[in-house]
Amino acid sequence: MSDLTISPPAIDNFIEYPDEDGEPMAESDFQRKVMIYALSVLTLYFRQQPDVYVTGNILFYYEEGNPQAVISPDVMVIMGVEKKDRRKYMLWEDQQVPQFVLEVTSKSTRRKDQNFKKRLYAELGITEYFLFDPTGDYLEPKLQGFRLQNGRYEPIPGFSSPNPYGGYAVYSRVLALDLFIAWDGWLRFLDPEEERLLTDLEETMDRALEAEARAEAEAAARQAAEREAETLKALVAELQAQLNLPDSGQN
Repeated sequence: MSDLTISPPAIDNFIEYPDEDGEPMAESDFQRKVMIYALSVLTLYFRQQPDVYVTGNILFYYEEGNPQAVISPDVMVIMGVEKKDRRKYMLWEDQQVPQFVLEVTSKSTRRKDQNFKKRLYAELGITEYFLFDPTGDYLEPKLQGFRLQNGRYEPIPGFSSPNPYGGYAVYSRVLALDLFIAWDGWLRFLDPEEERLLTDLEETMDRALEAEARAEAEAAARQAAEREAETLKALVAELQAQLNLPDSGQN
């Protein structure tokens, strides 16, 4: 009887990349509102482009085989990939780094945002990195942008925008948009024509107001036409009475 050779069990090479990091989301209202606004505006702005993916606050794995190589940008825009919902973004699958990242920063995340993330994003080749400090705790100015040049981030010069919604602005070459601080201190986006970008809600409200205005105008026109018809009818009746003519409505 021959010896029975038993092979060792195969090594499980499966590596798990979780959809969540198990940590609670602890953003303040200030950070959360900016993220929601920015994601809504940019999603709306790129809605007609099927190869532009706008997302934020999802896990971004940037090194295959290493689930510890992960980060979660607040807002990122990735051009050249399919626009679809994802549980996580894995760089080796889509083969495209984000071109634009926005971090809504605060005093508590200052060190990570200005050191670790800034170095990592530069190493990954992310073209533009923006920081916005909604409460103005430490950044001055509270909106700052950086553009990658020769492997290093260089500050993008800010300027005083002539738009009617605010003043200090920084231009994003990637987005072809101005990011600016509005008069109320919040982050806003403008296109090159200096038309304020609208969120889905704001755009829907605008359409509703336009429809309401059209309906009111149409109703006013109908009422005016009805009043004119009544006036003409009264005049005809008066003329008939004066001339002793039979009423046109009688047989």
